[in-house]
Formats: sequence, structure tokens, C-alpha cells
Amino acid sequence: MLTHIVSFKYRADVTDAQRHNHRMHLKDLATVPGVLDLRVGADVVRSARSYDTGLLVVFANRAALDAYTAHPQHVPVAQFGASLCDHIVAVDFES
Repeated sequence: MLTHIVSFKYRADVTDAQRHNHRMHLKDLATVPGVLDLRVGADVVRSARSYDTGLLVVFANRAALDAYTAHPQHVPVAQFGASLCDHIVAVDFES
């Protein structure tokens, strides 16, 4: 199994509606082939080190992650997220 975690830090001018819209687009990625589990959520702690949105996706292997990354459903969502954010971080690990 390969777990893919992404955290999004939105720009200060990004509205609550835009944040919600982004999260809905992320949730729609659950239908991309190869996704075994997908979870999206808004940060509830809101500490100084918190990011605004978290994405967790589980794949069977690296090949499934690579296919997801290039999938035509994922690419525009990734671009949309990048347009809203000051910073995005990711970690991928086998479990």
C-alpha cells in the first residue's frame, strides 16, 4: 500500500466558498481508477503551524499513484489547488 498525503495552505484572500469548492473537487478524485481510499478535510485545530486542508489517498502501489498524478481528472484539480495556495506539501510512504 502507498499512502499519499497533501496539505494545502491557502492564500489569505481565498474565500470560504473557494476553499469549500476546492475540497469538493478533491473529494471527486475518489472516482479516479486506482484510488482505494480518499479522505479530505478542513483543519479544525487552526494552530500557527496548521495547514487549511488535508488530503489522504491510499493506492495499491507506486504505479497507481503515478497513474493518478497524470490522470486527466486529477490534473485540473491539482492546478486549481495550486492557484489558491501559498504553499502545498506532500508526503508519500509505503505501509
